[in-house]
Amino acid sequence: MALPVAEWRRSVARCWAALEPTLRERLEAAPLDEVLRLGCGLFRPEEAALQRLCGRALVGKEPAAARFYREEGNRRFGRCCYRDAARLYSQAAAFEPPHSPEVALCFANRSAALFHLGYFEVCLEDIARAESHGYPNRLLPKVLLRKAECLLRLGRLQDATDTLTAVENKMAVDGVMTNPIHLKLLKKLSQLKTEIHKGSCPEPAQEARGDIQRESEIWEENGSISGASSSLSLNFNTERGRHLVASQDILPGQNLLKEKAFVSVLCPGEGDSHLLQDSSETVWDTHVTNTDLYCHHCLKQLLASVPCSGCSYAKYCSQNCADVAWEQYHRTECPLGALLLVLGVFCHVALRTVLLAGFPEVSRLVEWSHGDNNKDLCSAEVGGKHPSKALDTRAGMKGIPGCNDNGQYQSSYQAVFNLLPHVEKHSPEHKFLCMLSVVAICKKLQETGLEAPVLNRESSTMGSEQKTCGKASDELSPQLMIMAEAMLRHVLQLQCNAQAITVMQELGPHRCRMRVAERQQHLSQYFFECRCQACLDELESDVESVSMRNSFCCPSCQASMQGEEMLCCSNKACALSVSRERLSRRLLDLQQQMEKALELLRDSKADEAIKMLLKCQMDARNFLSPEHLLMGELEDHLAQVYATLGKWQEAARHLERSIQLVEMHHGPSSVEMGHELFKLAQILFNGFAVSEALSTIQRAEEILSVHCGPQSTQIQELQEMKTCLLELPRSILQRT
Repeated sequence: MALPVAEWRRSVARCWAALEPTLRERLEAAPLDEVLRLGCGLFRPEEAALQRLCGRALVGKEPAAARFYREEGNRRFGRCCYRDAARLYSQAAAFEPPHSPEVALCFANRSAALFHLGYFEVCLEDIARAESHGYPNRLLPKVLLRKAECLLRLGRLQDATDTLTAVENKMAVDGVMTNPIHLKLLKKLSQLKTEIHKGSCPEPAQEARGDIQRESEIWEENGSISGASSSLSLNFNTERGRHLVASQDILPGQNLLKEKAFVSVLCPGEGDSHLLQDSSETVWDTHVTNTDLYCHHCLKQLLASVPCSGCSYAKYCSQNCADVAWEQYHRTECPLGALLLVLGVFCHVALRTVLLAGFPEVSRLVEWSHGDNNKDLCSAEVGGKHPSKALDTRAGMKGIPGCNDNGQYQSSYQAVFNLLPHVEKHSPEHKFLCMLSVVAICKKLQETGLEAPVLNRESSTMGSEQKTCGKASDELSPQLMIMAEAMLRHVLQLQCNAQAITVMQELGPHRCRMRVAERQQHLSQYFFECRCQACLDELESDVESVSMRNSFCCPSCQASMQGEEMLCCSNKACALSVSRERLSRRLLDLQQQMEKALELLRDSKADEAIKMLLKCQMDARNFLSPEHLLMGELEDHLAQVYATLGKWQEAARHLERSIQLVEMHHGPSSVEMGHELFKLAQILFNGFAVSEALSTIQRAEEILSVHCGPQSTQIQELQEMKTCLLELPRSILQRT
């Protein structure tokens, strides 16, 4: 959710529409600092609406929510759904106050789920957390026995022995050695002591911690661009601003950039439970979002999260990440959690950017942007002169904006500040929304006493002028006005410079998947018109290649159909016409029949599935072009069914036909092609077609290593298949 919630956008839109025309014109033409000064007075009438929205975003500690998630976790644990249980216990811990028996119980429960999943090191960490947060003394023996078993599984026999001794002593002191309730614990203790005495322990489970090391690769860093390959050069022009250009031929899959982001913020998923629907009754659910899956500081995948001690929103992969985040930015963001959720990720990123940069550096660059050398730039961005003149002036005097005095690019706040905000290209309504949102954040900082830490000062050193700028004032302090101007600049930059890291998706703006108009639309938010050769060729051509490959053919003579709403046969001797809607309904029916065939396969009715798929194939040939992607899907499904029956040659024959269509649609080096070759390699491997399998494995490796990386699961499986085939007896290799 990059932009604010819909309700706030609508509220701001109404405010903009109600402004006097002269004031709207003034806001459109004014530089950023003046826009903010005007906006401070316009924010007050909208403040109440924003407060109501923030009231719906529950980011504080909430015992009722904690109880709900803990009970749900217990239910999943009882059904042996340990991964779900661990996640729900994490959510419960986030809503519990720190250092309470309840949060200790959440960590202890989560340790049990982690133990069953085989994550013994992480289980030990959770047991330690439970103890440090005041886990009830009467329940400790059970948890300590779990700790001893983890140590045993990890081969740490002496530590396990010491822990069992501590358990025995505790149970003796507490006088529960003969309590029937603890007989089960005593039995477990005896069993563990026996295992330790034998010096044996079960095979340790695979720990899911630590990143897989990538294979070493050739990397020559650019001498003038930190974090960039030597294959690139840094350029600047008035249309694109600062940009990279290839200075050498680039190989597929070659790494070009290794720059760490200056700032990153975890994007909440749609339907995040912290942003509740407007209803009189609070309803919690178990919906999983990014906030539950990834560390809010380093973005690593979460297994056993450490919650923030102040809010229920922020979660971390370790106490170290929690501490670093708190020191760098979260101590300021934590009290603003509801507001930041309502205003969206762009505002959140803008705030975190200035917090990480620090007030001295922000102030220096904002004042520099107001200087005589940059006067034309500031006015041109918001109105007045054409921006190219101002940019040429600055580029000529300072070199490429964002680089140091030696012309070298370094990852720094200066580099971020000098990204083009394209102020003159954003709509006036959008700029007004961004401005009021930034004012809302700075007002909150001022009213809640957070201004001092934001400005890297102690509260006691704040001057009397800043202290008196209180809750009733419509103005921001001069220092916060500087921070607000930088934040507004960053929000506008983010629209055309932000990079969203998401789960791997294969449906991007590519010429094999979208028509040129659709691709250009996807790129429009960056104020960028693609002029690559593929776009130019398609714009100049009358033939829409993507459209042709997914077109209908004449149900009578199988010639291609042409037209928009009413399609006509291209064969003049036939001249059949039929509505696109009718053929589209027929296509939908065909897809439903294919799904039924797959259901038959899942029900182990392979013979019936084959009959239905072959019938679908005959029907498809009557009204779909031979190159239609669905024809390839049918071949793929038939290959799947025959593979289920162990008919490897038949499966390979159908999959090879599917691969021909995939290559036609997506290209010979596409990730789709890699996936299909991977499936074909599996089929050929199972059918002992050694030479064909080896050549297919080689092709699949070349493609998938580029798209998925050399350490991906598919690449590892391909390498294992190749090793097995090469180790077969020579007689088998010769015969095959």
